[in-house]
Amino acid sequence: MTAALAAETGWSADPYAWAIARGSGPLFLRRTDGWLLPLDVERWCAPPDAADRTLLHRCRGPVLDIGCGPGRLVAELAADGVPVLGLDVSPAAVAHTQRSGGPVLCRSVFEPLPAEGRWGTALLADGNIGIGGDPCALLHRVRRLVAPGGRLLAEAAPYDVDERLTVRVEDAHGRRGGDFPWARLGAGALAAAAAATGWVVEEEWSAAGRRFLALGSAAAGRVSGRQLLPSPATYGRGSQR
Repeated sequence: MTAALAAETGWSADPYAWAIARGSGPLFLRRTDGWLLPLDVERWCAPPDAADRTLLHRCRGPVLDIGCGPGRLVAELAADGVPVLGLDVSPAAVAHTQRSGGPVLCRSVFEPLPAEGRWGTALLADGNIGIGGDPCALLHRVRRLVAPGGRLLAEAAPYDVDERLTVRVEDAHGRRGGDFPWARLGAGALAAAAAATGWVVEEEWSAAGRRFLALGSAAAGRVSGRQLLPSPATYGRGSQR
């Protein structure tokens, strides 16, 4: 198991699974010094809101939602007829996405994936630029997943921050998962990491207090939403857990 893959296992901890099953928190990321970051479980488990729709309207299929959580974006895109696949390492999140009607894999972004190099849009919403604790490694990986001319729609922290940290998932009842590396990037830090990994910032916008960037791959050309992808029935083959 690679370090990046091992770094995601904290999200499969019981406190996260219980919160997803209830559709509510409180749930937190706790840093080793005791600092707490509240997690917006209620929003993740609800239908897409107005800020989410600013992301959805910019998607060009096929779409890969990395760290899809309970799957609100995957389910909405699928309902609209957009080819989409969600990824999450949490079995509870994957089960929730499936119940919502979204195609999903219980797999890390750092594992082999269907249609590598053919995705029109990749999504890193809800702070998922932090996956693995190394944003540049994640951005390099996503560049290998999208098609030439594809794009990444990423959510930044709503304030200036550029932080690598060790955290664990914890709830208000003292239940906690194991430590894992994470990262938080504001828009400026995300733009700098994007430039360092071969992405071009195409657009930056705010909605309902949230910040987003659209990143384009350096290769020219546009991606057709009609690209042939593997059937959803084949997604689970290979290393799916």
